[in-house]
Amino acid sequence: MSLLSRFGVTAPGWLWLLPLALLPLAATAQRRVPVPALAMVPADGLSRLVDAVLTLAGVAGIGFLVLALAGPRLAGESVVRTGEGAQVSLLIDRSGSMNETFAGRQPSGAEESKAAASRRILEGFVGRRAHDLVAVSAFSTSPMAVLPMTDRHDAVRAAIRAIDRPGLEATNVARGLGLALSQFGPGAPQASRVLLLVSDGAAVIDRRVQPLLREEFAKIHPTLYWLFLRTAGSPGLADRPAGEDTPQAAPERHLDLFFKSLGVPYRAFEAESPEAVEQAIREIDRLERKPITYVERRPQHDLAGLAYGLAAFALGLLLAGKLAETDLAGWKAEARRSVRPSEDPASQPTRRAA
Repeated sequence: MSLLSRFGVTAPGWLWLLPLALLPLAATAQRRVPVPALAMVPADGLSRLVDAVLTLAGVAGIGFLVLALAGPRLAGESVVRTGEGAQVSLLIDRSGSMNETFAGRQPSGAEESKAAASRRILEGFVGRRAHDLVAVSAFSTSPMAVLPMTDRHDAVRAAIRAIDRPGLEATNVARGLGLALSQFGPGAPQASRVLLLVSDGAAVIDRRVQPLLREEFAKIHPTLYWLFLRTAGSPGLADRPAGEDTPQAAPERHLDLFFKSLGVPYRAFEAESPEAVEQAIREIDRLERKPITYVERRPQHDLAGLAYGLAAFALGLLLAGKLAETDLAGWKAEARRSVRPSEDPASQPTRRAA
């Protein structure tokens, strides 16, 4: 968008006074000195230049002052740019078990809960990826859209900090996944879409819901990452139960199997400590760096101060020109008055000849 098309004013009524800027072309505030004949005036290029500058200063002074009163501004604009990043939908588990440490107990002293460690590490993840579009969702008994897809990373970090609040007991990951998928907005075909699930497992997806999720994943086709915050001593994703192998007996294992059957790029990270979480997030950061088109928003710019400054500069030139005027006739009269009587030959007494 060109500068001219972005220019505007907030109070256009003042612009009706702009013709007043032509007054210096018809009249001048400088004192005129009469001469008997123009032929007596020598050619003086400097004087003509000074006269032209002062005239233009008068035009500019009035014009910029009227323009400043009208409130000039440059409208904001949106600039489409291409960077390196992805559309990232964060889905964060807010069940009660996330309030425990990786050792499966309530945190004490310098210990971090799973939620606190995830919050700290995800904030760093967002801070390293300037061009990402990020959405934040949470789930426990019911899903909650915390923040829609945005490039405002301050708001994203604030939303992530909210995951450190106490959670509920239940875990309904199916509804959370549905909400996280709905967070993806329109984007360029080459834009990378990432769904990052942060959960400590213990979730079962109803068989009646699974076909609906498969359909949504096939439609959006994101890359799915599961950051599995594993409690020390609990079964891993590949561990089979000793008894019957059912989703109720091994929910984490069967959730992993369901994700593998979706037909989308998928990878699970099993993290048993904050350090392991940090390593997993850095690996995701490394993998998901592809070209992405994003919109950079530039705010409105107020030009009133600039207009007032230019008007003051022009009026300062006029003031300087006025103060520099020289009154030759008055100067000569003042010089005659300053001559003392004793120094005036006409005032000396005459002596008679002897």
